[in-house]
Amino acid sequence: MKNNKVLITGGAGFIGSNYVQYVLENFGDAVYVLDKLTYAGDLRNLEAISNADNYHFIQGDICDSELVDQLFQTHQFNRVVHFAAESHVDNSITGPSEFIQTNIVGTFNLLQAAYKTWMNVPNDFKNGFESARFLHVSTDEVYGTLGETGLFTEETPYAPNSPYSASKASSDFIVRSYFHTYGLPVVTTNCSNNYGPHQHKEKLIPTIIRKAVAGEPIPIYGDGTNVRDWLYVRDHCTGIKLAIDKGRLGETYNIGGRNERQNLYIAHTICELLDEFKPKDSPYANQIAFVTDRPGHDFRYAIDASKIEDELGWKADENFESGIKKTIAWYLDHMQRL
Repeated sequence: MKNNKVLITGGAGFIGSNYVQYVLENFGDAVYVLDKLTYAGDLRNLEAISNADNYHFIQGDICDSELVDQLFQTHQFNRVVHFAAESHVDNSITGPSEFIQTNIVGTFNLLQAAYKTWMNVPNDFKNGFESARFLHVSTDEVYGTLGETGLFTEETPYAPNSPYSASKASSDFIVRSYFHTYGLPVVTTNCSNNYGPHQHKEKLIPTIIRKAVAGEPIPIYGDGTNVRDWLYVRDHCTGIKLAIDKGRLGETYNIGGRNERQNLYIAHTICELLDEFKPKDSPYANQIAFVTDRPGHDFRYAIDASKIEDELGWKADENFESGIKKTIAWYLDHMQRL
């Protein structure tokens, strides 16, 4: 196949829509977005590229195995980039069932459809699918939590602590099994916390911006000392594209921004920038309010991205301070998203 036919699941969501736009603006692949359009999927995220000739949107659920099989048979995809997932930790605590179904069963359906489309029997590709690839997007939360020092590497044992991270860990293992059992050409990426345009308003950074601008209390869990490694979403997208094009089959690549920041620092930084971009009578930081901590709240995540940097030549273009300025500016221009 000269031109790739790429299925992008969850492509109307936050990271997925940024990836769709990146691919369509820079590469000639035919892109098919499959999205259920739950609360986290929004077609407005795809407006900028919706008229592209090589863009196609399909509303549907990866848990619908008949639909998934039909799409593979009809379109003969030779690339899959799998973003679709339930991903909000708080929601997984109050309603874990959807996470099990989407993140585990949905991933299985995609793997099985890809296997039936691309391969005759284990380790024997059908003609034209010798260069097929399946990229599974996962999270650093599968590794559990870190103390004040150390980094997650691709060799870190899995130790998920929430129903969300446990469901993602399960899907990672199923992807791994399809490589070792069937020879399915898979690559997995585990990323740190993303931020940037199109992120759903429930997430930390959009919540801080939304609450600040609305004049409401800005909720910060516990004492605000939990640490996350922040990755600007476009940097994540470039890493995913490198991983699917050049990554070694069966391998995992951690993608992180090397931008560890405490949650309280995130809140204060956003408030200080809002004081500059959208000033009001009193500092936005006065609205910061500490709330009861999340059950099982992991203390610290931090990724060692050396493998993808050394093997594939990836690097993050943004640090947190440059990326957060772009993010705030975008949200102030799209206040209806908050």
